Amino acid sequence: MTPPTSPTPPKHPVHHEPEAPRDLVGIGIGPNNLSLAALAHPLAELDTAFYEQRPTFDWHPGLLIEGTTLQVPFLADLVTLADPASPWTFLNYLKARDRLFPFYFAERLHIHRAEYAAYCRWVSDSLPGLHFGHQVDAVRWNPERDVFEVDFTQLDSDGEAEALGRTYTKNIALGIGTAPHIPEPLRPLVEAPGVPVIHAADYLEHRDRFLTAEHITVIGSGQSGAEVFLDLLRNRPAGREKIHWLARTEAFAPMEYSKLGLEHFTPDYTRYFHALPEPVRDRLVPAQWQLHKGIDADTIAAIHDELYRRTLDGGWPDTVLTPGVHVRTAGRIATTKVELHLEHAQQASRSRITTDAVILATGYRERPLGRILAGLDPYMRRDASERPRIDDRHRLVLDPSVTGTVYVQNGERHTHGVGAPDLGLTAWRSASILNSLTGKDPYPLPSRTAFTTFGLTQQPQIPPARQQPRMLTPLAE
Repeated sequence: MTPPTSPTPPKHPVHHEPEAPRDLVGIGIGPNNLSLAALAHPLAELDTAFYEQRPTFDWHPGLLIEGTTLQVPFLADLVTLADPASPWTFLNYLKARDRLFPFYFAERLHIHRAEYAAYCRWVSDSLPGLHFGHQVDAVRWNPERDVFEVDFTQLDSDGEAEALGRTYTKNIALGIGTAPHIPEPLRPLVEAPGVPVIHAADYLEHRDRFLTAEHITVIGSGQSGAEVFLDLLRNRPAGREKIHWLARTEAFAPMEYSKLGLEHFTPDYTRYFHALPEPVRDRLVPAQWQLHKGIDADTIAAIHDELYRRTLDGGWPDTVLTPGVHVRTAGRIATTKVELHLEHAQQASRSRITTDAVILATGYRERPLGRILAGLDPYMRRDASERPRIDDRHRLVLDPSVTGTVYVQNGERHTHGVGAPDLGLTAWRSASILNSLTGKDPYPLPSRTAFTTFGLTQQPQIPPARQQPRMLTPLAE
């Protein structure tokens, strides 16, 4: 079924809040809360609303480099792994665009990032109850009414405050996402106007200007760093590439993509990880960096092919690829150049380079919840590192006097492991939240999802075998 085409609403229509509290308010509309909204849509008993301060849906626009693909199969869309019959599947998006047959013949398991972003925009444009241009300012618990108060500012098309509002809700889903991480030594340069140091999240916005720089440095060994390096390499003249690629990791290593390795991104592993002691969890996440910070093998191969192609006429490309180093300090030289002071961990040596532009592919960090949830701070329970405690159903652990629930989406890596930000678990987590919220099972979920049993005390749940048809016994002659 193709969702009906709704008339295009004004950018920021004024809406009126209901008298009764809502069942669920979502804060932030990225893929996670968009998935939750899509799966909540057919549940008529739920009154939901979702708020996002950006004017429209946007997903990593600065990294939609031509040809880049998702690192998960297209089945990891917003809904399929919880409800393949949903009208909001990626396949139904293709059907609505008359593109099913081209996709069928393309035989693509991993779709382009730009296509995933367009699919999400299609869902966000069609779903009701999504309020863009609304900045949530504060969340409080009202003990007299047993509801959360959510204060927001409605923004105009220029992002300026237009009106203030408040809504009441029994439950909240936090989906405020992550923010680009800037290493401390480089933060002053990124924040200074006019200095050619940016995070990869803004790469496409500055790409043309950076391509004209005499020398470029890319910092970061993950997928984004590899894609930025490859794009720069392909667009710089042979013999005059002048690109440094630096990384803290000991190698430009491939992402763990074996079949059994991928089972770390299953609900089974998530449950196992959550049950581990906090110190064990804290040791595990950085040790598993190749599960989520490595480079796709095809991208590594493409980089090597491009470098090799540039040796065919003799000589080597003017590139330096150095793992195992970190930036100790950085400073500005004159008006246009940057000096990076480097340290190599294994050699215990130091060096410096001068460059004309720096692109930081240094990843993302979970946004702090303090600003939005300051009003709930007295009720929140924290772990030994002062992080919010989150239970196995993705709920903030709050004082028992708070009868409402705050669900957390993609902010629980410390409690749920490397799968927390993975798109492959998006639909399952949304369905789990809705099952918990309704006290029913509108989305029946599998009891077992991995062949691996991750702990000695965790017994695998073996679903009963399908009943075999009865065989008739032939009559004896």
